[in-house]
Amino acid sequence: MSHPLLKTSIKSLKLIHQGKVRDIYDIDANNMLLVSTDRLSAFDVILPTGIANKGAMLTQMANFWFEKLKHIVPNHLTGVAPESVVSSPADLSQLGSRAVVVKKLKPVPIEAIVRGYLVGSGWKEYKTKGTVCGIALPAGLQEASKLPTPIFTPSSKAAVGEHDENISLADCEKLIGVDMAQKVAEVAIQLYTEAAEYALTKGIIIADTKFEFGLDNNGMLHVMDEVLTPDSSRFWPLESYKVGSNPPSYDKQYVRDWLESIGWNKAPPAPILPDEVAQKTSEKYLEAFEKLTGKKLTA
Repeated sequence: MSHPLLKTSIKSLKLIHQGKVRDIYDIDANNMLLVSTDRLSAFDVILPTGIANKGAMLTQMANFWFEKLKHIVPNHLTGVAPESVVSSPADLSQLGSRAVVVKKLKPVPIEAIVRGYLVGSGWKEYKTKGTVCGIALPAGLQEASKLPTPIFTPSSKAAVGEHDENISLADCEKLIGVDMAQKVAEVAIQLYTEAAEYALTKGIIIADTKFEFGLDNNGMLHVMDEVLTPDSSRFWPLESYKVGSNPPSYDKQYVRDWLESIGWNKAPPAPILPDEVAQKTSEKYLEAFEKLTGKKLTA
């Protein structure tokens, strides 16, 4: 499917949530259908322009990582075929390879961000305070410097249309408890570290990423939503990486840069992307997918 899918309409299941990218449908007491659309959000605002094949790419890339990292922490996948839970050809036609059946989990109400390199909001804070999210770092680092060790910098989870906000580790512990905060930090850093080491062998630097976690009925921690995609991570080509400047990226930073260049105020409504920007973004996502997974995309 080359024409972007901005909204799904699965008639045989009840829609229970529409996120920035995913439409979530109820199946039964234990399971949900997650359908990744081709919507794109930037600065926490959903853009009116879709990115061709993005949903299929996100789903297949996340599934690749879920399989690769399942020895670290369980994930939300059930293994149930998405086509087995819908009942009409019209519903089936919207699934393609962009849908998964997942476990219903109780979300841990933070975003678990792991940073391996000094960039973005972290670089801005470091320049003025010598810290990132309140964590002291060595003096003399430059933009895009690799950090001595990856750091866990949680953020609050905002509603659609609102901005996530960085929170301190102390605030994170108040929100989810000391033990859970420690567990989430350890698992997130382990997931990032192993993925980043693998990605380097494929010519990609994962500068930073965010994970979301949930608990099953037994209190077992699971990683959920998506993992290590261009939507949730900052991917840099190793070949063009240079300390002191922000490298060109495979992720939606390309769109953010265009939006910044036109002076958009980052409030809804978002501007329509030029065809060239949308196409280039699709190509960047696809290139990252193929490099990391070694596979061709199944639309």
